[in-house]
Amino acid sequence: MNDEENALLDEDKDQNQIRAELSQMSFEDLQKLKEKLGTKVYNAALFGPKKVRKIEFKRENRNRPREMSAKKPVARFREIVHAKKNIPRDPRFDSLCGTFSSKQFKKAYGFLSEVKENDIKKLKKELQETEDPKMIKKIKYLIQRLENQLREGKRRDQKEQKVSEDKKELVEAIKKGEKPAFKKKSEKKMLDLVSQYEELKSSGKLKKHIQRLRKKNQHKDRQKLTATDME
Repeated sequence: MNDEENALLDEDKDQNQIRAELSQMSFEDLQKLKEKLGTKVYNAALFGPKKVRKIEFKRENRNRPREMSAKKPVARFREIVHAKKNIPRDPRFDSLCGTFSSKQFKKAYGFLSEVKENDIKKLKKELQETEDPKMIKKIKYLIQRLENQLREGKRRDQKEQKVSEDKKELVEAIKKGEKPAFKKKSEKKMLDLVSQYEELKSSGKLKKHIQRLRKKNQHKDRQKLTATDME
C-alpha cells in the first residue's frame, strides 16, 4: 500500500468511530450539536468531506478542440474595462491639425470666388424671369450678400498685397543702406480711405456709400440727443 491509500483507510476508521459515537447520542443532543457546529461541518463529520467529481472530456479526434465544462464559478470581482472618452476636436483651434496659413487657404479655396460670381449671374437671370415679389426680394438679398462677400475678399487681398509691398520696400531700403521709413497709423488709415474711395468710384457705388454713411451719422446724432435729454 502506498501513503495515499493508508491515509484513506485512516480517514475511514475515524469516520466510522465518529458515527459510532453519534449513534449513541439522543436526537435532541444531535440537533444541538448540529446547531453548534453548523450543517456543513456536521455533515462532513458524519458523511465525510464532499468529494468533487472531476469530469475529463475526451476527444474523439485529436484534431478537434477540447470540450470544456460550462460550470465554472463566476469571479467575485468583475474586471471593468474603461472605454476611452471620445473628445471632439475643432480643427480650427487644435494645434495637432497644424497652423492656419492664409496663403495656403487662398490656394486651396481660391475657386470659391469664381463659384460666387457664377451664382450671381444665375441669380440675376432668375431675377429677370421671376414675377413673384417674395422671390424677387429673396434673390436680391442673395445677390447683395454674395457681392458683399466678393468685395470684402478683394479688399482683404488688396490690404495684404499692400502690406507685402511695404515690407519689400523696407527690405530694399535696408539693403541699400538707407534709413527705412515707417508709416504712421494715421497715414495708413488715410491711404486705406483713398483706396476705398477710388474703388467705390470706379464701381459706381460711391453715391450709395455716402448716403449710407450720412444715415449712419444721423442715427448716431439722434442717439446722442436722446441720451442728453434723458439726463
